[in-house]
Amino acid sequence: DEDSVPNKIYTNHELSIKRKLCTIRSFYDYLFKSQRIHSNVTELVPLPKIHEKPIIRLNKTEMLKMLELAQNGDHMTKKQQSYQKITSKRDYAILSLFLGTGIRVSECVGLNIGDIDLENNAFIVTRKGGNQVVLYFPPEVAEALADYLAERNTVETVEGHENALFLSLQRRRMTQRAIQNLVKKYAAIAAPLKTKISPHKLRSTYATNLYNETGDIYLVADVLGHSSVDTTRKHYADMTDARRRMAAEHVHLPGDPDFNPDP
Repeated sequence: DEDSVPNKIYTNHELSIKRKLCTIRSFYDYLFKSQRIHSNVTELVPLPKIHEKPIIRLNKTEMLKMLELAQNGDHMTKKQQSYQKITSKRDYAILSLFLGTGIRVSECVGLNIGDIDLENNAFIVTRKGGNQVVLYFPPEVAEALADYLAERNTVETVEGHENALFLSLQRRRMTQRAIQNLVKKYAAIAAPLKTKISPHKLRSTYATNLYNETGDIYLVADVLGHSSVDTTRKHYADMTDARRRMAAEHVHLPGDPDFNPDP
């Protein structure tokens, strides 16, 4: 039929191919162990090699610029500024929370007013799987949240959204997509050369800063909510590599100007 739409061709990336092959392998492994087939032929199909992508994160200058944009709206279009004037305290609090605690966007969306404890600079986060943990935030985040809460408590929300911490202009709980677009909007101006900045990239920024300050990969894993520290090492391998490089700078051998023999 000349009017029919041609079939669309979909291309799977390496990770998608590996995930699907692993699923098929597991199914055939089950059939083999239950003696329904004589061998697991899927083991003969090689899994694709995954090429790790470099982790994109913001530097301190870009972080500062993003937060300043949320406060003053400089360099934004007139249309963006018209909305920014209304949402500046909310936006600043959200960006501060991402950069100061490393929470996931889903965790940010799920926050309720009652989850925030400004007396102890703490808040309750519902992790993946439904587990709740108490995390702490620095004074800068506490100040941003306090400013926003003073404004938030004056808003009469749509029914069913009374407890939501972060509200949209429609007075409803913000969605993940709305927060992702918020981050993208500010990042496009603060870090124009770094494309696809997302809440997860702000999480990576926090994780890198925390590791650089503490050198404690277990602390980073705990705060991020990773079930295994291996997950943290995988995502932030370049951080551990950077510290290994530091080892070479602290050990000196004869011939090095900084070498000091024992007296």
